Amino acid sequence: MGVSLDKAKEVRKGEGLNEDGLNSYLKNTFSDKGEDVLSVQQFPSGFSNLTYLITFAGTDYVLRRPPFGANIKSGHDMSREYKILSALEDNYGKAPKPIVFCEDLSVLGAPFYLMERVKGTILRASTPQDQMPTEAQFKALSSNLVDTLVELHQLDF
Repeated sequence: MGVSLDKAKEVRKGEGLNEDGLNSYLKNTFSDKGEDVLSVQQFPSGFSNLTYLITFAGTDYVLRRPPFGANIKSGHDMSREYKILSALEDNYGKAPKPIVFCEDLSVLGAPFYLMERVKGTILRASTPQDQMPTEAQFKALSSNLVDTLVELHQLDF
């Protein structure tokens, strides 16, 4: 199912990150890590905030930041996303673990956060037919979706 979709690829033109600034920030944040090799790729799909695959010191993370030139603060509020993931962390094991939030604009020019990378399948309208789930898999996905929504609605905020 969806094996080749949503793999991280080369960063799109005009959406590159300041890798020196990010590398320096990560070195300071993860000072306990030995080797500090940084790799940056970008997830190609999505419609709002930019999402990158960051590999640092042999560990994969996902970095989220607002689109370049975005002027809609509330629609691209990285601190809100990070706070929600942080609130879910101890109470809901299906959400990715938030790692660090950075509001220092000198690092990447915008607030951003890192979270753990959780691999999975994202179904899109453009998913090739040969990568679509079977009828039984769709049924299981649908049941899991309903169960997940029930779990979320049972959380005590």
